[in-house]
Amino acid sequence: MFRRNVQPAVEEALADTPAVMVVGARQTGKSTLARLVMEGRRGAEYVTFDDGGALDVAQSDPSGFISARSSPLILDEVQKVPALLPAIKAAIDRDRRPGRFLLTGSADVLALPRVSESLAGRMELVTLWPLSQGELRGHREGFVDAVLRGERPAARGDGEGVVDRLLRGGYPEVVSRPRPERRRAYFDAYVTTMVKRDVRELADVAQPEALKRLLRLLAVRTGSLVNHSELGRTLGLPASTLKRYLALLETLFLVHEVPAWASNRGKRLARAPKLHVADTGLAASVAGLDASLLARDRSLLGPLLESFVAGELRKQCGWSEAAANLFHFRTHGGQEVDLVLEDARGRVVGVEVKAASTVTSADLSGLRGLAEAAGKSFVQGIVLHLGHEAAQLGPGLTALPVEALWAKEG
Repeated sequence: MFRRNVQPAVEEALADTPAVMVVGARQTGKSTLARLVMEGRRGAEYVTFDDGGALDVAQSDPSGFISARSSPLILDEVQKVPALLPAIKAAIDRDRRPGRFLLTGSADVLALPRVSESLAGRMELVTLWPLSQGELRGHREGFVDAVLRGERPAARGDGEGVVDRLLRGGYPEVVSRPRPERRRAYFDAYVTTMVKRDVRELADVAQPEALKRLLRLLAVRTGSLVNHSELGRTLGLPASTLKRYLALLETLFLVHEVPAWASNRGKRLARAPKLHVADTGLAASVAGLDASLLARDRSLLGPLLESFVAGELRKQCGWSEAAANLFHFRTHGGQEVDLVLEDARGRVVGVEVKAASTVTSADLSGLRGLAEAAGKSFVQGIVLHLGHEAAQLGPGLTALPVEALWAKEG
């Protein structure tokens, strides 16, 4: 089950880059991945800054800490010692051999003040999200590359299994817990720890409970357009505080933005992004949703299912050969497509998500609008649904079960 889809990317980066940093939320397997990658590398040393002694030494003398150690060197939870990064930069400038440093961090340290330029051009970043559905099944998914080539992945759906998958999410420790009560207990403790420890290590948060309320609100509204003014009013927070708290949640990989797509790249920045909670198991737990509630009210399932698909696509974009990026599409006239894949060649695929077992012509309006806007760059439009069968809906338009997302590569 372990990170077979991400490990090759880390090993490839270490082969030609002096430093590689694996970042992601806590408890997604970064430390275990780092140890696996470094197994068999002669003289490799592992240091974790969850160890108070190592943390004290590194903070008091960053340059001495680095120079006293040989490479390859694994530094775990390096966000705790941002002053260490300039020392690593200096060490690399003296010796640019590849594979010298493998760093892990539970926060995006490159988003922290005065850190972003320290290792520019010297380090490659690999993001480790919670386990993908393919990883849980022991294979590498090929959905993103296949649909950008114009292919239609084969799959047969069972619908109800999808709901169970999104309620479990992808945190390694949670997916093995069969009882929903035990999963909720894990997530309750996880969020409390994040607010009391991890957030305070990164920033001075005057209202930690407000940060938890913000996460809960985002879980209820996952997949919605970002509206800072409305969120601030709902929570009673000034706009500046709200934006800082949102940035913290994103830095900790608890939420991720999906920017708007437009044929004119200059217009993309002017349009609001969507915000998704990165793991639907966490989102459902924080929002108080369970299988019985989702069965009674499909309107609650829709946003969670969209975030589930967004998360799976983002994970696959991390290893896709097409180097794809993820967007959403929305016009002033009201046409929408939940998710848009665009690769380095400019090829575009629209992905609409429906929490239903059937697809109607009304579900295709947004995809047709995207096809018109993208022109010759449009490859195909896909509606992912909870039904059992695939169906051709028209030229370049296909309905597929959600299970097609984790179809095996090749």
